[in-house]
Amino acid sequence: MSKTTHLNEAQVAEIGRELDAIRDEFLDKRGASDAAYIRKVIKAQRLLETGGRAALFASLFPPAWLAGTTMLSFSKILENMEIGHNVLHGQWDWMRDPEIHSTTWEWDNATPAKDWKNSHNNMHHTWTNVVGKDRDVGYGVIRVAEDEPWKVHHLAQLPMTMVLSAFFQYGIAIYDAEVELVWRKEKPVSSAVEHLKGVWKKVRPQVARDYVYWPLITGPNAITTFTANAAANFARNVWSHTVIFCGHFPDGVTQFSEEQIEGETRGDWYLRQLLGSANLEGGDFFHLMTGNLSFQIEHHLFPDLPSNRYKEIAPKVQALCEKYDLPYTTGPLGKQYATVLRRIARLSLPTPVREVVAQEAKTRLAA
Repeated sequence: MSKTTHLNEAQVAEIGRELDAIRDEFLDKRGASDAAYIRKVIKAQRLLETGGRAALFASLFPPAWLAGTTMLSFSKILENMEIGHNVLHGQWDWMRDPEIHSTTWEWDNATPAKDWKNSHNNMHHTWTNVVGKDRDVGYGVIRVAEDEPWKVHHLAQLPMTMVLSAFFQYGIAIYDAEVELVWRKEKPVSSAVEHLKGVWKKVRPQVARDYVYWPLITGPNAITTFTANAAANFARNVWSHTVIFCGHFPDGVTQFSEEQIEGETRGDWYLRQLLGSANLEGGDFFHLMTGNLSFQIEHHLFPDLPSNRYKEIAPKVQALCEKYDLPYTTGPLGKQYATVLRRIARLSLPTPVREVVAQEAKTRLAA
């Protein structure tokens, strides 16, 4: 990790202790205000869904269609990002509320909660940005690291990224079946089939609700209700894809090899989370709609702390980075997403070809 070579073992250990102290500080701060926060967000999400569904009973009229679609989009984004994702991390388990607990919560997402907790909480948050271990590095189809071997299908990875964005929740659910391992005969077909059966069991009632039952219930508004639900799901998928990709693949974020993490200490693990994540800048409403994953760095350092606390934690993490001369990658959404797309486009070509293209571009500019 070239960005940390200036640190000695004692400093790395001290960074671990200082970040542990920050975590302990905010564990102790959890209380009534945090519980009130998540209950308020859940209430707002349910009101938005109810209002959106009600408006679609008049969706033949464009203003009602727009209002219903907008409320439903916000509802689905909140349910996935700020509520479901964070509840499943166990951020609210300390409340001992069976309705807001990681062991009982099931979300409006194609991936069943138990599968998400394994692939995301256990695998991704343990092996963050380790090529070959963290399957979220490119999601099995997109090449986002130089260390990943180039394959012919990577030539199309920029348009593939756009398709993945539109169907993100389904892409995640299917990729967790590890079909590529089946293709390489490293995993039995039966294992992938069983996983996909579980996904279909989860997806079937969601599809029926959004594209059959609700349209039929709205009678003459059935077609416009159908399109509104499709638009809301599209908005949720594109938004979550954008936020998540900006948290892990913009300029400044580091990928790691398995060799680099051998003998990793607590301090080393913290440094990997810090260097393998990036934040997004914005106001309170923006942070809410990202599920506070706009504080991706803080989330990866402390995934089990309440998300509403990340804004308070961020200045402490920034100060620690300044103290130890460490990068703290952050930027506005548009800028970060542009660098993500640039990375995906650049790595769609094998390295020798990219070098030739880059040299030709320099020659044209010089002329």
